[in-house]
Amino acid sequence: MTTSTSSKTSSQGYIDDDRNDNVMIFVNGQFHKRDEAKVSVFDAGFVLGDGVWEGIRLVKGKIVALNDHLDRLYEGARAIELDIGLTRDQMVDAIWSTFKNNGMTDGAHARLMVTRGRKKTPNQDPRFALGQPTIVIVAEYKTPKPESKTKGLSLFTSAIRCSGPDVFDLRLNSHSRLNFIQALIQAINAGADEALMLDPHGFVASCNSTNFFIVKGGELWTSTGRFNFKGITRQKVISLYGRDGGVVREHDFTLAEVYNATEAFVTGTLGGITPVAQVDGRTIGRGQPGPVTQRIADLYAEFISS
Repeated sequence: MTTSTSSKTSSQGYIDDDRNDNVMIFVNGQFHKRDEAKVSVFDAGFVLGDGVWEGIRLVKGKIVALNDHLDRLYEGARAIELDIGLTRDQMVDAIWSTFKNNGMTDGAHARLMVTRGRKKTPNQDPRFALGQPTIVIVAEYKTPKPESKTKGLSLFTSAIRCSGPDVFDLRLNSHSRLNFIQALIQAINAGADEALMLDPHGFVASCNSTNFFIVKGGELWTSTGRFNFKGITRQKVISLYGRDGGVVREHDFTLAEVYNATEAFVTGTLGGITPVAQVDGRTIGRGQPGPVTQRIADLYAEFISS
């Protein structure tokens, strides 16, 4: 049986599904049972997190924003000089074959992971890679927990800052995530669901795994993009709300402005739009999902179903 997930709300939380016990995992062109899918202990991804990944959602027979995810994957791989070894068309075939091999047509989420592959020895130097990347696709049935949508998340502002591109470029969907895990641990230990993170100048940047928005005076505010993830759902929300006649501002704002927001929410591939009810113990608005958040959630639901 699948181990139960935490009772805490989370933008990454999902309802347990026994079908996931028997999913087949894509590893370098072959399928393996869940408990038999393996990569080498010399793999660059295991050794140092040397690789890039994407989270992909399947809804009603359609992969949401597939081209956007592939753009980010291949751009990230090129940036770190990682040869994926598959064309875009071949990667699309691999993704679809993974869903089809598992009989999935709706309500599924896949994690696509590409590393520099097996190395001669476990060290940092990429020149010790043996030449073939490792490609793994894990597809599972995942329905976001409904309480995350109805109750909303509680965030805690971490002491760990989001970095600039000269330190760690967040536009790379890198396997290296230790700083964000540390931020999340701080939030969990403070009794919150997830971490809110600031940029090096003290302005609000993003959460540990999602992008962050607030509503002020009917306007939608989010960070500049200089110090946060290159979120595909984030960009869709900005476009959809603007197209619907709403005002979107991508600019610097502070925690004080967050505390005085009328609504807040986070965006991500799995959870879509997840409301935020509290930040640092302070209730945001009425402490429940607001009308603007609901409107944006409706617009996004229409988009992924179209």
